[in-house]
Amino acid sequence: MSLLSVKDLTIRFRTDEGLITAVENVSFDIAPGEVLGLVGESGSGKSVTAKALMQLNGGNTVYDPASKVVLNLPDTQPLDILSFKRERDMGVIRGGAISMIFQEPMASFAPAITIGKQMVEQLMLHTDMSKDRARKHSIDMLDRVGIKDPDKRIDQYAFELSGGMRQRAMIAMALSTSPKLLIADEPTTALDVTIQAQVIDLMKDLVAEFGMGILFITHDLGVIAQTADRVSVMYLGRIMETGPVRDVIRNPAHPYTKGLINALPKLDDLDAPLTPIPGDIPSPLERPPGCVFHTRNPDHVPGSRYEREVPPMSQVSPDHFAALFPEDVA
Repeated sequence: MSLLSVKDLTIRFRTDEGLITAVENVSFDIAPGEVLGLVGESGSGKSVTAKALMQLNGGNTVYDPASKVVLNLPDTQPLDILSFKRERDMGVIRGGAISMIFQEPMASFAPAITIGKQMVEQLMLHTDMSKDRARKHSIDMLDRVGIKDPDKRIDQYAFELSGGMRQRAMIAMALSTSPKLLIADEPTTALDVTIQAQVIDLMKDLVAEFGMGILFITHDLGVIAQTADRVSVMYLGRIMETGPVRDVIRNPAHPYTKGLINALPKLDDLDAPLTPIPGDIPSPLERPPGCVFHTRNPDHVPGSRYEREVPPMSQVSPDHFAALFPEDVA
């Protein structure tokens, strides 16, 4: 049984221009102990999708009635997350069963409150720990993520720590409640490459130790190749391709996935020019009909059915699917 099952997730936002579609018919599953990578350009809907798993998208959000986000926890009935209507009902989900690591740690820690006070407060909210026990547990978690002198660091403020240490402290806080699912929203983007590698190794160790599932969001295919078991490639709110990470990276089927890979620098040919994907990602206000990527696909044939019809997720190989019409799958 999947830990998390997302089916036909469609998200719209109420705006002055009317309802705007940000995510459309997105489906994926995450098993316990599995890392699913979600990749795509900025504006693809990755973070909106992730926030939907905890209902964090705000009051102007409209979920399609057919959308399902179900969390399966041991010894309890499946939790239909989108059916929760009151903030207090989400207490078991937010910070409890599901924790989230945000892209910018300074936006996650209150600048006028010590890191320790915030960690202790959430533990007392989500567990039955006493204040003293919560503090000891927080110090232990800071130590386990590689922060030196955790008994001193716990009484410091976020601005007193380096970027890498803040990121580790945020990971420690997210993991301190022993969540079943961890959402990591571009957790390495603001870090230099050495700290980035340390954070990736740390997350691998934690998956092995705690057996949690991870939704790892990034625009960096290199990070996904090192971290994820499976990957879903997202563009303008839709999944373009999904499958085992090695299959998708070595044998990409969708033109968008190929474009992302071709845009990466090639270490074996440093003189090779970079090949960007032509054009820019359209505004959600101007979603193209049919395949949403056809307006930027360099191989698109004018007048083809991709301009009118949404292609299905066709099988490329076992567990590997792409949003192509069957006759176009190699």
